[in-house]
Amino acid sequence: MSERRLHHADSGAFRKAMRTLSSGVAIVACGDGERRTGCTVTALSSLSLTPPTLIVCLAKASSTLAGLREAGAFSANLLAARHEGLAQRFSGRGGLHGSRRFDGGEWATLATGAPVLADAIAAFDCLVEEIIERHSHAIVLGAVVSLQEGADEPALAHWRGEFSSAR
Repeated sequence: MSERRLHHADSGAFRKAMRTLSSGVAIVACGDGERRTGCTVTALSSLSLTPPTLIVCLAKASSTLAGLREAGAFSANLLAARHEGLAQRFSGRGGLHGSRRFDGGEWATLATGAPVLADAIAAFDCLVEEIIERHSHAIVLGAVVSLQEGADEPALAHWRGEFSSAR
């Protein structure tokens, strides 16, 4: 049997191909007071229903990942189409960092104390179960300890680098 060598595809081509996959948009948030931080994510998925567990992928260089490690808890807030401005704000495109990003929404807390967007379509309040570092990102497993359901309305989607409404 011949030896196989692992050769990764071109990163630019991979990024272009992955942009054809439509995904939901969420804000991952953690910390409290002036130590609050968060970012817009599209790499979020359920891992398990029993027990309820989420997966979120964050860049290893992200200040949100650093804050999440410190806090040990985070929220994942699913955004409605009307939250596009908030998604832009938390994506870093507006130049705001840290707790200043939270000025654009109404925030509350649930069981863990992580910031939860009060009018999100759904918000998951999670304890960090495990962080697995791979390549440029970290895979965060979040044990969902409480959640909040919001209004039944169109979700914010991300496709080909743009935000749009998904029904």
